[in-house]
Amino acid sequence: MQLGYLTSRSLRNAVRRGEPGGDGDSAPDQRRGDAPGDLSAQPPVGPDLYNPAPPAPRVLAARSALARLKPQTRSAPDPRAILDSIGQTVYDWDLHTDRIQWGPNAGAVIGVKVIESIQTGRAYADCLSHDSESSRFEAITRSAATDEGMGVPFQICYGLVPPDSPRDATIWIEDTGRWFAGPDGKPARAHGLVRVITDRYQQERQQALRSRFDALTGALNRASLLEQTANFFEQAAKRDQSFAALLIGVDNLFVLNRTYGYDVADQVISGLAKRLRANCRERDLLARYAGNKFAVVLENCDAAEMAAAAERFVEVAAAAPFETSGGPVPLSLRIGGVVAPRNGRAAHVLFQHAEEALDLARQPGASRFLAYEPSLAREDARMRALKVSDEIVCALNSERILIALQPIVEATSGEPAMYEALMRLRRSDGSLAAPAAVLPTAEKSGLIQMIDQRVLELALKKLLEHPEMRIAVNMSGQTLHEPDFISRFRALIGARPELARRLTVELTETCVIADAEATARTIAALKQFGTRVAMDDFGSGHTSFKNLRLLDVDLVKIDGAFVQNLSRSVDDRFFVRTLIDLARHIGIPIVAEWVEDGETAKILRDWGVEFLQGDYFAAARVAPADMDGKFAVA
Repeated sequence: MQLGYLTSRSLRNAVRRGEPGGDGDSAPDQRRGDAPGDLSAQPPVGPDLYNPAPPAPRVLAARSALARLKPQTRSAPDPRAILDSIGQTVYDWDLHTDRIQWGPNAGAVIGVKVIESIQTGRAYADCLSHDSESSRFEAITRSAATDEGMGVPFQICYGLVPPDSPRDATIWIEDTGRWFAGPDGKPARAHGLVRVITDRYQQERQQALRSRFDALTGALNRASLLEQTANFFEQAAKRDQSFAALLIGVDNLFVLNRTYGYDVADQVISGLAKRLRANCRERDLLARYAGNKFAVVLENCDAAEMAAAAERFVEVAAAAPFETSGGPVPLSLRIGGVVAPRNGRAAHVLFQHAEEALDLARQPGASRFLAYEPSLAREDARMRALKVSDEIVCALNSERILIALQPIVEATSGEPAMYEALMRLRRSDGSLAAPAAVLPTAEKSGLIQMIDQRVLELALKKLLEHPEMRIAVNMSGQTLHEPDFISRFRALIGARPELARRLTVELTETCVIADAEATARTIAALKQFGTRVAMDDFGSGHTSFKNLRLLDVDLVKIDGAFVQNLSRSVDDRFFVRTLIDLARHIGIPIVAEWVEDGETAKILRDWGVEFLQGDYFAAARVAPADMDGKFAVA
């Protein structure tokens, strides 16, 4: 309507402007003077009337637009063409006669050459693949819904092997339809739409497999292991049987990684998984429990059978080296085992007990396999450790991790050269927990890294408050060997690099022994900030002369266990004197800890020890501000 109006208006405008093709060929004054009825004023009848001039361009454009808006006559949509284009087909199934009427494109969609081969429900069901979890028949006949007259919808996915196809030529079908009840209320007829979703199914299956299985070994992952172990508890209760869980630890995987590289170590782990799987029964479970641990759950297995299986696993791992791209690599195992449900009635408890047995098997001189045995003392220790862990977490969350400062004095003058910041935990009742009651549990539970972080933050805050102070802090091996430790240290220092130059980081000798090269890299990175590094508890481990030079530490602190009895023990005097001579030969200054009396201080001063630390000079004290106004010796 709008374009029709525009067209007529265009024609009228053309007439007014005197454009060709309109009635404006006459002069305007002549039109005004002639009477409407005067024939001489009408256009003559002749060729111009029947062969008018071409319309103006604007008129043509308007007419063209109007023509485009007119509805075009089209044929009705072809359902088969649409279904072919989207790879779907329809069916109608009479459950009484078992007859299926397929859409005309069913053969092309499903890949069936002779559609008559699947024109009954039974024939179609015979084509289901063995790994289909359900079928169309089950989805309909087992439905709990009731047809109220509109039918009951269903959707199911299943595998189909077309007739005359190999059994591995499975296609995956998504079947969406609706069934209708007969007079008896039972399903009588169903119709629906099927489409092939093989590509999507395989992608989803791969994602599901990745969520349940370890990518390297193909074994179950830990979450799937715990989930499926619950089924073993159910079966054991029904059949009044026991089953066993083994936790298999790889000896020295860290050394393998360092010696051969991670790729070769992965090949060893993958090869071990194959050997373990080859020695498991069909219904046993194999899982990768952790980086260097496998778990095996043995169905219908008692203590004696568990021990025999563990010995077999140890033997097959040690029977021959594992062939890798780096050459043959030998391997040895340690195993902890537990029988259920006697020694654990939940999956997490079962493997916790297996962990305890494995820890005992890894002790020096222990057998390669140990079975878990209940121990009141061990259970009591475990409960205490859980309580301490909870206390540590609460203290971290409520800022009850404090530092106590103890001076390290110059041996000659007795003046403080620096202070050591020692961790203290303030309990909810205000008392201070002894470090010996906290740190071992923190080390084992992994909470030590959070404690180290907090102590470092408090030490830096103290340095910021006291520009003349120098502070030493202890860092555990777990913290120092963390890949992001240096980046976190840099973030804490921030825009105050002078704080790092007044800080000393103490590391233990056992940390050095665990990984000397990694420790050396961390020390070098710290020294780039201007931070000094001290080796704590020197003499408690077996640090070689080579490692001592490699580490480039600024101080060594002689283990106080050898210093506290120095005035009374000839052996301790000999050992401490040897350590002093070694450090002096390399040119590293010495700190002697646990100096508790004047006689010991004099001996060490006479031997040329540069710095002394101990209660003889001052006990470690928590600052009053950190104790809500209470000054505490800690």
